[in-house]
This record gives sequence, structure tokens and C-alpha cells, in this order.
Amino acid sequence: MVLKTDSRVLTLAFARMADALGNSFLIIVLPLYIASGQISLSGIAGAEILGFVLREETLIGLVLSLFGLLNSFGQPITGQLSDRTGRRRVFVLTGLVIFGIGSAAYPFLSSYWSVLVARGLQGIGAAFTIPATVALVNDYAASDTERGGNFGVFNTFRLIGFGFGPIIAGIVVTGGLAAEGVITYDIFGRALSGFDAAFAVAVAGAVISFLLVAWLIHDPPEAADNAGKNLSVAIRNRDGPGLDPVFVLGVATFFMATTIALFATLEGPVRARLNESTFLFSVQFAAVVIANVLLQVPIGRASDRYGRRRFIVAGLVVLIPSVLAQGFVTSPWTMLAARFVQGIAVALVFAPSLALAGDLAGDRGSGTTLSVLTMAFGLGVAVGPLASGLLFNLGGFAAPFVFGSAMAVLGLALVYTQVEETLDIEDPVVPFVGD
Repeated sequence: MVLKTDSRVLTLAFARMADALGNSFLIIVLPLYIASGQISLSGIAGAEILGFVLREETLIGLVLSLFGLLNSFGQPITGQLSDRTGRRRVFVLTGLVIFGIGSAAYPFLSSYWSVLVARGLQGIGAAFTIPATVALVNDYAASDTERGGNFGVFNTFRLIGFGFGPIIAGIVVTGGLAAEGVITYDIFGRALSGFDAAFAVAVAGAVISFLLVAWLIHDPPEAADNAGKNLSVAIRNRDGPGLDPVFVLGVATFFMATTIALFATLEGPVRARLNESTFLFSVQFAAVVIANVLLQVPIGRASDRYGRRRFIVAGLVVLIPSVLAQGFVTSPWTMLAARFVQGIAVALVFAPSLALAGDLAGDRGSGTTLSVLTMAFGLGVAVGPLASGLLFNLGGFAAPFVFGSAMAVLGLALVYTQVEETLDIEDPVVPFVGD
């Protein structure tokens, strides 16, 4: 399947995989780095603001969330700018440079505020890179019947980088030669800490991505065609009654991404409830990613042949019980099964949604249109852990998952009533739910 994919899409997929691996490294490494004592929290940790005491965990959460917030809210701006200028490649390269600078800065920082600035820089860098990259994948589709396959391949490689990055990060940080309790590596006779090695991998990911894009990627003529047009994101449907289908897909993507991230906050409660190890919890967490890696390409290609909408609707139908079950299972293996089924649901929704939005881009511009979905996904991943912790405290173990399944129901209702098929399928197979 991959061999039939446009070589430029494969290049962008490999570049995004390297970049995603470097970013996912930092999700694991930064909390450990801040907690290690190498970053001063003096005068910040323990301070009280409006009756709320700032604790180390809160400060770590702020660092991690800042990336997602700046990344998500910046994407519509950079996506529209890439459409107006007709230049995607320069946005991708600029974002990778900014992200790389942020990654390279960490070993030289000693204060919490400087770490916050570096993480903010990385969020801004990602906001430049992601919409332009996804727009290029869309622009490189020779026809509507290739778009789903392109996004399937792209998402697969991105998820490989994101999914395996944390595992490799743990090995890098804790590996090496132990000297007086400090993990170090001997690189050509020079000692390098596990943290510095991890930051170096993040920089390397940005450098590899930069070189691949600079060498092999060029702006397609179609990108210049939309330059200077009146580009905007609509909420109301421009062509009839109801809501804009791209906006609806963005809302459904936000709901879906939020349900994925609900699980991350609850490691302690999940392990206690299921009497399982940290390793088994990590496997359950990764099950969603594994299912996506296995299924994104075939589902993306199938959506090119049989239509987008039926896959999106079917995915949201599957998402409802798979999320709800996680709040009530009582064994590690049923939790693993529920997480894997949730991954199948995500695979059914994500690539076909991007492809359908790409079908509708037209004069709206690929960067502007697709940034709605990429922003929604990033925002959902950022909001999910916060919502999960709050709902767990208010309603107990099942509350976050009941809430997540309710979001999936709402997403299904919106897509079913507001989104129409974009492909003209002359000889459809047995209908899916929603046709």
C-alpha cells in the first residue's frame, strides 16, 4: 500500500515521524527534568495565587499544557497565512527551526520561567509546521480518490513517532553509565547526562525533518492559486442551512481527541482498580496508537473508494461504547480490549475526516480548512487530562468516561445531521451505518 503513495507524501510522513518522536520525548522527559532539582522552582512552588497553592505538579502541568495551547490556537493563523502567501514549505521549515531552538535550549536553562519560554517556543514552532504540512499532503493528492490514502500514510508515520517516542525516551533517560546516582553517557570521552541525551534526540528529530523538507519538498502550483483570496473559517454552512461541515468535523475531532486523553491522568486509579503494573498500564495507553498504526492506511484508502462519511459515522458509533466501557471494566485485559477498540474508532474517524475536509477545501484553502481539524485534535489532547482529573474528583472513576461517551454521542449526532458525502460513489458496497 505504502509503495503506491506519492514519494513527496512519504517524505512528509517520515519528516513528521522524526519531529513527532522528538516532541513525544519531551512529554516524558520534561516532568522528570523539572522534578530532578536541576530547574529552580524557588519562589514559585508553594506560592499562593487567589487562594490556590502552586505545587510542583501544577507547574509541570502548566509547562506541558502551554505547548498544546499555543500550538492549537496558533494553527488557524498560520494555516491561513500559508494559504494567503501560497507558500507552505517556508512555514514548515520556520516551524522546525523554532522547535529545534526550543529543544536545544533546555540543557542551558536553570529557572522555571526559562523552561516555560522554551516550551512556548516549541508550541509556536509546531503551530507553524503542522497546518502547512497537512496542507501539503492534501495538495499533493492528484485526485479526491487519493486523498484518504495520503492522510492514512501520513497519520501512520506520525503516530509511530508519537507512540514509540515515550518508550525510547524512558530508555535514554534511565540508560547509560551510572555515576554517583547520575545517569550519564560516555560519548567520545565526553560525559553526557541522560537528560541532555534526550534533548539531543529532540533536536535531531527537528534537524532530520528540516533536511528532508528542504531537500525534497517544494510548494505545488495549487498553493499559489489560493494566495490572496478571502479565506476564513465558517461556523454556518455557506451553501445551505445548518452548520459548516468542516466546523462540525472539527468539533467531532475535538470530542474524539478529548476521549483519547482522558486515560492519561488516571494512572494511579486505573492501576489500583485493576491491580496492574505500570507496564500494563502503558500498554493499555499505547493500544489506541497501535490500532491506528495498523489501520490508518487501509481505512484511508477504503474511504477513497467507498466514501468518507460512512467511516466517520461508523467510527463515532464504535467510539461511544469503547469509551464508556473503560469506566466500568474490572480486569486489565478488558481495559486493554476497550482501549484497542477505541483505537479502531479513532482510525475510522481521523483520516476520512481530514480527507473529507480536504475535498471541501477548494477556494477556502487547504491550510485554513485543515487547520480546523488539526487545531481541534491538539486542543482535545490538551483539555482531556484536565477534564479527566476534575471529573474524577467530582464523580469518581467512571465519571470521565461517561462524560467522554456523551461527547461521542453529541459528535455522532452533529456529523450524522450536518455532514454529507463528498465523493460520488457509483457502485457502493453494503452500506455502513449512517447511509
